[in-house]
Amino acid sequence: MEGATSNPPLEQWHPPLSGDMDLVIDRQGNWHHDGSVMRRPQLVRLLATLLRREADGDYYLVTPAEKWRLRVEDRPLVIVDAAHDTKEDAWWLVTSLGDRLRLDESHFMSLSEMPEGDTLPEVVVRHGLGARLNRNVFYRLVEQAEQRETPEGVELGLTSGGAWHPLGRVDRDAS
Repeated sequence: MEGATSNPPLEQWHPPLSGDMDLVIDRQGNWHHDGSVMRRPQLVRLLATLLRREADGDYYLVTPAEKWRLRVEDRPLVIVDAAHDTKEDAWWLVTSLGDRLRLDESHFMSLSEMPEGDTLPEVVVRHGLGARLNRNVFYRLVEQAEQRETPEGVELGLTSGGAWHPLGRVDRDAS
């Protein structure tokens, strides 16, 4: 993708924890430092290339020498666009930070719980980072969704890249 920043080899870097940083990523994917929204998109994109989620569930900015913990309200990335490639029978997704990914087995969609208890789709992007779908993309995908019967109820989803990707579920008891 033009203008995209390549991602460094975070999986090779294992510095000790440097501490906690006053950096928060809100539910809309906005980055806040010292309580103010960061308004330089290039800086946010650069920092995002250093972001990973570790096995403890926390998020860190990582360099070869430092590792800083930050707070993420829900998921750090937001899917802002989706397009269907009929030749590949696959959906291509774009995050607000410019990540472009093919919805398939390596970048799969699953259902995960929000802090309030709602269940929403989440897409795996990179380094343990997940992305929520923005409302427009969610509704665009729901318009194209298929239905499948599952033991839990009817599931709406898409087939993309040879894999099933759920968008939501209707409980059997809800009727």
